[in-house]
Amino acid sequence: MSDLDLTTYAENTWCKGCGNFGILAAINQALKSLIGEGLPPENVVVASGIGCHAKIADYIDLNTFYSIHGRVPPTLTGIKLANRNLKVVGFAGDGDAYGEGLSHLIMSAKRNVDVTMIIHDNSVYGLTTGQFTPTSPAGFPGRSTPRGSIEEPLNPLEIMLASGATFVARGYTTKLEHLVDLMKRAINHKGFAFIDVLQPCFTFFNTYKYYNDHVYELEDHDASDLEAARAKAREWQRGEADKIPVGLFYQVEEPTFDEKILRDGMVLAGKHEVPDIKRILKSMS
Repeated sequence: MSDLDLTTYAENTWCKGCGNFGILAAINQALKSLIGEGLPPENVVVASGIGCHAKIADYIDLNTFYSIHGRVPPTLTGIKLANRNLKVVGFAGDGDAYGEGLSHLIMSAKRNVDVTMIIHDNSVYGLTTGQFTPTSPAGFPGRSTPRGSIEEPLNPLEIMLASGATFVARGYTTKLEHLVDLMKRAINHKGFAFIDVLQPCFTFFNTYKYYNDHVYELEDHDASDLEAARAKAREWQRGEADKIPVGLFYQVEEPTFDEKILRDGMVLAGKHEVPDIKRILKSMS
């Protein structure tokens, strides 16, 4: 592992007990390990969105970029297309990624953009002090739903598997070594890599005990089997006291977005092979 110090002078203003500290510690360890293995630090770019998670861009001493709400994935795409040599890592909250930014997340997975997305999933809008998000369990009594949310939560892993992501994982902030390993594998993956990180908000939605009681690490799971990944992704329904699997659910290698449209740093401008749409339509009739 590199002895490079990735800390910055910025004062950390996360609440005490926040799961974001675990994500920061994990990405620092993962990046220092990769840098120690030969990854040039100047070839790493980190981007974040809007929310408590976004401050991570202030706390990592590398090239960083603040995006706007929900727009981390297209920001990463632009950076990757500008320089294919870069390792591009994005951070977003569950509200940022699965609310405002869901369409961008889906399109990045569909295109298999060669970037990494790490989601700080605390199931609450912490920065605005406690509203429900797309992953909040039904009945969540937040500031905007004092009698409890009537909505069922979405399943991010199922969405990413259905959208074409080639690396789909879930981590938990208190399983630090496990999360470091997932992050390293995601960053090294060629294609769209997605990690949903269970990140308790100690102040507005303290889920530590619930996760500690139910989280377990995947073992003997074939990550190349899409149907097995889907089955594991459905094993936990948020708000129910089921076992919660964490680990690598799915990984395959497919051509990436930049490979399809770029060659030697230049747009192919229609010279690449495209499917014969007339033949395809004829075969479907």
